Amino acid sequence: MEPQIISKQEIIPSFDANAVTVKHIEYYPYGGTYDEDEITPVLISKILKEVPKGIGIYLFLDPDGECDWLEVVSDGEWLFLGYCFQDESGRFDNWYSYNPVFADTIDRIRDADFSDKDIYTPINSGGQSPIPKVYALTDMDVGTKAVEYFIRTGERYPGIDWSR
Repeated sequence: MEPQIISKQEIIPSFDANAVTVKHIEYYPYGGTYDEDEITPVLISKILKEVPKGIGIYLFLDPDGECDWLEVVSDGEWLFLGYCFQDESGRFDNWYSYNPVFADTIDRIRDADFSDKDIYTPINSGGQSPIPKVYALTDMDVGTKAVEYFIRTGERYPGIDWSR
């Protein structure tokens, strides 16, 4: 099955650099859980500094941490962004950061051994599911911008490619 790709845009819409749309945060596999009143500029700054160094976190738009979230997983070399939201019909829609450098590996993902370093990164979604390189970024600066954009706007960052 061919993936659906949303190509990155050259022009990024401006956003309020002080806005916070995230209502609930969960670090994993261990770490803090933060509700809306605990999400401060200091916490956001801490998260953004951790992205290029290594982090496992869910950023929820839903205050109960049930739906509409961005998963951020990084080890300092690879960065995965998984965006899940519930559409108007109640169905869940998933989008993933997309790395076109590894586009030729998509057809091999299903048949590859999870230890295949040509296909998979060393990071895991949810702490357990191996992440293919085609869905992981290596540019930590742009990845950090994508995380901040989600925190501020609640939307996918248009400055990277996305796939589903």
